[in-house]
Amino acid sequence: MQREINFDIIVAGGGLGGLTFAIQCANAGYNVAVFEKEEYPFHKVCGEYVSNESKSFLIELGLPLNSWQLPEIQQLLVTDIKGNAYPFQLDLGGFGISRFKLDDELYKLAIEKNVQVFAGTKVMNINFLQDFFAVVTTKGNFSSRVVIGSFGKRSNIDVQLKRINEERKFSSCNNFIGIKYHIKYHFPNNLIALHNFKNGYCGISMIEDEKCCLCYLTTMRNLKENENSIEAMQERVLYQNPALKKIFSEAEFLYAKPEAIAQVSFAPKTQIQNHVLMVGDAAGLITPLCGNGMSMAMHSGKLAFTVVDKFLKGMINRLEMERQYRIDWEHHFKTRLWYGRKVQSLMGADWLTSLSLGVMRRLPFLARHIIAATHGQPF
Repeated sequence: MQREINFDIIVAGGGLGGLTFAIQCANAGYNVAVFEKEEYPFHKVCGEYVSNESKSFLIELGLPLNSWQLPEIQQLLVTDIKGNAYPFQLDLGGFGISRFKLDDELYKLAIEKNVQVFAGTKVMNINFLQDFFAVVTTKGNFSSRVVIGSFGKRSNIDVQLKRINEERKFSSCNNFIGIKYHIKYHFPNNLIALHNFKNGYCGISMIEDEKCCLCYLTTMRNLKENENSIEAMQERVLYQNPALKKIFSEAEFLYAKPEAIAQVSFAPKTQIQNHVLMVGDAAGLITPLCGNGMSMAMHSGKLAFTVVDKFLKGMINRLEMERQYRIDWEHHFKTRLWYGRKVQSLMGADWLTSLSLGVMRRLPFLARHIIAATHGQPF
């Protein structure tokens, strides 16, 4: 007796990559389910600047971005740890929007498109058995022909799929923490600023409703050296940059406490594991200073949909689908991730950061090249 398959496609994780992938699948007539451990809407640690490479894609999916009057960002300002400022132009530019709003609007659109979204549901296990997947969740067991992994930076599924050991080989890449606030602060609509401090950097830019996203990345060592206190670390480390001291001293903080994430890794990851296609941060995490994680997540979802569609239509087999996705992913993102890691290695230092920014300011063509190398083309 042939096993009944519940869905054509199951998506583990309902973030940007997972939701945009699922909406494309629903538009094509597939029976698709998304499992997300949180209840919508919810906050995520994220810089909340979206590169314009993904704007037309989101509009085509059905989001009325132009009517939301979102901040349009064309300028970049970077300060070294002493507060010296270095301005740059963002040729492609982007817009500001919170994950709270963007994820929730995509969730509503997915529901409208008849995607079956299981919010508040955690995926516990994924097994590949004779050309189908058995997926164990906290709301029951399901099966599908294809599974997409869109579970973010770290997940229990990484352990289950035996990906976690692979990341731990890169211990120097694996000891970062991210902290995010929403604040009220007088800040230009068209600017994103990156302020360096010892062993880290903090971004600020406008989002919807005249709010700012204030988000920083630093090392666990910085936190441990300050009694594991976020407040103490901010006062003793971040405040050494006058620009950050001014922001933290004058802003109105809108959270009772910040959003935080630990064990953030920028180590290379596999794009396919046990026949699961990874999208977004699950496939590879770009450094936050490049400001393109959200666009990359959505673009990878589009690449994955293209090959999954061909597979489900019988145009290619499973191995060909996996091979083509890996090729397409590396073509679009491998160089961007490499540049992002190299640029990050120059940030959060004393003389090295100042020297690097000074060279970029004196050589505008070099600055444009580096910025372009960490951005993609509209998709």
